[in-house]
Amino acid sequence: MEAVLSSYLAHLAVERGLAANTLASYRRDLRRYMEHLRARGRGELGEVGEADVQAFLAALREGDGEHPALVASSAARAVSAVRGLHRFALREGVTAHDPAHQVRPPRQLRRLPKAITVDEVERLIAASGPDGAPLTLRNRALLEVLYGTGARISEAVGLAVDDLEDDQVRLRGKGGRTRVVPLGRYARAALDAYLVRARPGLLAHGRGTPAVFLNARGGRLTRQGAWEVLQAAAERAGLDGISPHVLRHSFATHLLDGGADVRVVQELLGHASVTTTQVYTLVTVDKLREVYAAAHPRARQ
Repeated sequence: MEAVLSSYLAHLAVERGLAANTLASYRRDLRRYMEHLRARGRGELGEVGEADVQAFLAALREGDGEHPALVASSAARAVSAVRGLHRFALREGVTAHDPAHQVRPPRQLRRLPKAITVDEVERLIAASGPDGAPLTLRNRALLEVLYGTGARISEAVGLAVDDLEDDQVRLRGKGGRTRVVPLGRYARAALDAYLVRARPGLLAHGRGTPAVFLNARGGRLTRQGAWEVLQAAAERAGLDGISPHVLRHSFATHLLDGGADVRVVQELLGHASVTTTQVYTLVTVDKLREVYAAAHPRARQ
């Protein structure tokens, strides 16, 4: 079993190119699985049955004297590692069957995206920094773009000047997919002010870059730098738990609250499947309840 495990981990590292942290997690989970199998008297992977894999999943969720119980997401990762190991062993001819094929990872609770109100968005953007300062103009433009387009943080900092076209912007998303998203009046005005009054001065400090958003040294603003801009504005606005994804979630939720079709929101967010976007429709149920309570004669008590 150890030889197969070593071969599988090498396959993940070399052929699949898994990140170091992910590989470390898989190695830890599979070492625990090996211990579990040996405790059940299994010396070869070919001896393992579905009951052994199911018992391992139960052990993950229940914990023992040496291991705390795992939450659903961590247990699902461990089961995924086990399923991958058995698929690899079957494909390589080490075993004649895959005992983990029918074992499903535990279902995870669906976390609803967090969204802030329109008033809170306005407070956040208003807290960009001291009026008129070059970095304040940049910060305001960045926040307006994040909220006004639903861009991911990587998409925003990856923008080049050539990606701006009048009242729309070209965003490069996951998997190299490109989409064009409209620019609202507020985002366009904030970008214009930054590009005319602040970016040239920042650019003069660097070596020249096509990036839209620059740091104080004239180079491209990094994801970490953009995160710090957002955190500083959130602190000044007195808002907790704000992240770039919160603005993205707010963008989608406010569109749906305003009557946008979920398919349109899917295109704007750059989701490959509408199923990913439909989670936002659950967020707007509170809005539906609010309207129902205010408008239906039998709702009022």
